[in-house]
Amino acid sequence: MARTERIADTRAHTGEGPLWHPDEERLYWVDIPAGRLFQYDPATDEHAVAYETDGAPIGGYTIESDGALLLFTRRRVERLVPGESETHLVAEIDAKTRFNDVIADPDGRVFCGTMPGENHLGDLYRLDTDGSVSLVIENVDIPNGMGFSSGLETFYFTESEANRIFAFDYDRATGTISNKRTFIDRSADEGIPDGMTVDANDYVWSARWNGGKVVRYAPSGEVVTEFDLPARKVSSVTFGGPEYTDLYLTTALTDGDRATEGDGAGALFRIPDVGVSGIPEFRSDIA
Repeated sequence: MARTERIADTRAHTGEGPLWHPDEERLYWVDIPAGRLFQYDPATDEHAVAYETDGAPIGGYTIESDGALLLFTRRRVERLVPGESETHLVAEIDAKTRFNDVIADPDGRVFCGTMPGENHLGDLYRLDTDGSVSLVIENVDIPNGMGFSSGLETFYFTESEANRIFAFDYDRATGTISNKRTFIDRSADEGIPDGMTVDANDYVWSARWNGGKVVRYAPSGEVVTEFDLPARKVSSVTFGGPEYTDLYLTTALTDGDRATEGDGAGALFRIPDVGVSGIPEFRSDIA
């Protein structure tokens, strides 16, 4: 039985977006509505707030080619050099709402989703390396976790309120996605699919909001492994550590009550050495 460790008890409202930064050998993650970016150093077993906005949410971020962080807030994309306290505007996207989950592709572009609003659903955009923006998918009921197959021929995309993970053909030369089909279609009572990652064996790991677990799927869509967490709202998952063998998971404490949300809700968890390894996330390279 894998050992689950609570390593940063941040009590985040919506912990999200864990990413291992190999240059710094640290893990970063955010509390979206609080606009806080956290960092965890496994060498010292210490965590801290690395950056905090002036009230804007941080819906997601990527690691840039030079090691800086690209923060996606509300219609704004800002560059943050780790250790500094000021950001610099990189791009503005005419989105209706805040961003929610983003991912860099193999050539430095960024796919970025936006949340539904009062009278509209969310959308998926692509920010290209020259700063131009394309609307990729409209009317998404909470765009969420994304990933790429190891051969880079498939793009995975989670639509949370539809309880589905979709697969698309992916054209690396243009960043275009096409041929949408369902990869995973699960009942809502199993937990809502949220953040995800793809491991070195091409298996998909999906965090389960209200499901209290992370699920590993074979490329065929078959469930092969599940790890339970004490927190109900498991929001995202990534691999980290020098060999990318540790699984890091973010959770949420949306109503502030651990009696209902589970022990450690809002904390960062780690499952050491899950028996498979991940791969480094792609880096953005936005002009």
